[in-house]
Amino acid sequence: MSSNLEPIPITSQKHDPAWKHCQMFKNGERVQLRCIYCGKIFKGGGIHRIKEHLAGHKGNAATCLRVPSDVRVLMQESLDGVVVKKRKKQKIADEITNVNQVSTETSTFSDQVDANPGVLMIERPDTVEPSSSLLVNREGTGNVAGERRKRGKGKSSAAEVNALGFPLVELGARRVNNNVHMAIGRFLFDIGATLDAVNSVYFQPMVDAVISGGNGTLMPSRDDLQGWILKKSVEEVKSDNEKLIASWVRTGCSILVNQWNIQAGRILLYFLVYCPEGTVFLKSIDASSVINSSDALYELLKQVVEEVGSKHVLQVITNCEEPYIVAGRRLAETFPTLYWTPCAAHCVDLILEDFAKVEWINTIIEQARSITRFIYNHSVVLNMVRRYTFGNDIVELAATRSATNFTTLARMVDLRNNLQAMITSQEWVDCPYSKKPGGLVMLDLVSDQSFWSSCVLVVQLTNPLLRVLRMVGSKKRPAMGYVYAGMYRAKEAIKKELVKRDDYKVYWNIIDHWWEQQWHHPLHAAGFYLNPRFFYSVEGDMPNEMLSGMLDCIEKLVPDVTVQDKISKEINSYKNAAGDFGRKMAVRARDTLLPAEWWSTYGGSCPNLARLAIRVLSQTCSTLGLRHNRIPFEKLHETRNCLEQQRVRDLIFVQCNLQLRQIGYDSKQQDSAQPISSESASIVEDWIMGTDTILDDDTYPDWTTLETLSVSTMLLRPPHDEMEELGAGFDDYEIFNRVKEGDDENAEDNAVS
Repeated sequence: MSSNLEPIPITSQKHDPAWKHCQMFKNGERVQLRCIYCGKIFKGGGIHRIKEHLAGHKGNAATCLRVPSDVRVLMQESLDGVVVKKRKKQKIADEITNVNQVSTETSTFSDQVDANPGVLMIERPDTVEPSSSLLVNREGTGNVAGERRKRGKGKSSAAEVNALGFPLVELGARRVNNNVHMAIGRFLFDIGATLDAVNSVYFQPMVDAVISGGNGTLMPSRDDLQGWILKKSVEEVKSDNEKLIASWVRTGCSILVNQWNIQAGRILLYFLVYCPEGTVFLKSIDASSVINSSDALYELLKQVVEEVGSKHVLQVITNCEEPYIVAGRRLAETFPTLYWTPCAAHCVDLILEDFAKVEWINTIIEQARSITRFIYNHSVVLNMVRRYTFGNDIVELAATRSATNFTTLARMVDLRNNLQAMITSQEWVDCPYSKKPGGLVMLDLVSDQSFWSSCVLVVQLTNPLLRVLRMVGSKKRPAMGYVYAGMYRAKEAIKKELVKRDDYKVYWNIIDHWWEQQWHHPLHAAGFYLNPRFFYSVEGDMPNEMLSGMLDCIEKLVPDVTVQDKISKEINSYKNAAGDFGRKMAVRARDTLLPAEWWSTYGGSCPNLARLAIRVLSQTCSTLGLRHNRIPFEKLHETRNCLEQQRVRDLIFVQCNLQLRQIGYDSKQQDSAQPISSESASIVEDWIMGTDTILDDDTYPDWTTLETLSVSTMLLRPPHDEMEELGAGFDDYEIFNRVKEGDDENAEDNAVS
């Protein structure tokens, strides 16, 4: 966006639905509009041009390729409504002309009508009511007020309404929709369900099924739900799982161990099995009595591996706590063809947590929180901020509390100009909250250039780590082929930003402390080695750690020594880009195909290496968490009746697997996440919680005064693929070899050589 574009808030007086899907800027004396989805700027044509752009109407504006389908339909309906209005206006004008023609029996009266322009000034279709006296009957004579009163005050026939072109069905549909929405709301409020239940991919199909049943359709009873419906659902889920299990033969799988601390100090473990085709929920156990025993954890993990089948399992992923480390290493000794792997997302989160403890960074975070706490506890201020930020929240939710600290700082930096425009506006000066202590603190910080400079530096240091966090938890593609490159880029970015070794080593040491086991993990090294995009971008020889990790994977994951020898020979073809590996198509596809797909397409001449590559590159690097607030795990482990316990176990089996099926769908979960909600309270509490200082004397927050947020928001950062940004070129010796303190001379000597 050009720097000379000054954002202008869109006021509540602008009622056209397209205003919610664009931004308004002032460029000199001209006002320009920008699409929030594709970023295209319109220098003329007004809101109608934007609407055509969003609706995909060809002619005056290029079609937006990124607009959501529901918004496109809404814009198309709005444009159709404009056409209807024009037709109504023309029809009324024609009818008035007919009235004039019928009344030409006396030329004097005709001249009066022709000379009176006031008659035409009342023909506004959007202000005419269905009971208007301008309605014309079939004979072309006007309906006078007396006739209207005879039919009854305020009433009109369907024919009259149709003469004006009012869409009775659409008006009725709007009224019915409100009733439907209220009915759904009352139901969810009554049962205490989480409100994001409406974002389930199964919600709309349920509504459609109820509608298709027609009037009189009987709803299922409690006995139906816990009886034949649950039984059939279990069968359907098991059938779906069988299809996923069948793919383990080709891709292998990863066992994910998740820990959940519940009330009364109890700890539950639940076990998932990941493969690129989807994730399967196996079971959950109450591990409260064994969680601190590495021996007991080992027995649990061993049992799960045997249940899944050790021949399919490449790794078991847990968190980084000591009992898991001991149990995991022992497990890898028992099953020589699998690895224990610490959860990459957990490690990155611990790194971000320690970054936030650095004194100057912690100060910036606390200053930023003083701004957001004030904003989110005063509805007047929050409404004003949302107007100036085009509907964006300045608190951005992430997967964890530590990550939210830095995603929110990044969001605030993105919206810096908008916040500064707000505090320098007359609207803010006139606002009584600007004189409050919190408002004065906010004014000082938002106006302080040194505060923003520090925020920008924090963002530069942490954005690469946030990218790694998003990558290792990616739902689009397995992360094994990218995680090593992602962390390399994170350290590289910190080094480039701070330049001086003493400065960047502070943050490198934090990374290495938590990532040490990941640096040495053969699967991560092999993932880098087998990803053609990175392998062929390394100048000179592959770093020894990469090669060593690759050889370790060959020996561990391929127990047949004959096949191991074949793979060693096939690696030479891969190194030299021989045969199909060197085809122009294969070279281009290094950057476009998923790594496992690349091997499946071009690795035919090296079948043994290709099979190993596909299995390694098909794995994840992190555990996948379920939304615990929807799963009654406690009920399962509190139930003492054997029959009821089995029923609850099946219910949880269905719930967890259906929830996992939604992973990978373009659902509304992320879009609908809002800072002010019970679902996100534990993550954003530090950024929005009220204090006695904020809620002073006569301040009484009222959520009902909050303006409704549009689903669409300003295009702060264009959609992009995190993994596509990793780029090529890995030639920093210091990063690959993690030079320790005191090794400066050796590092410099190696760099020169």
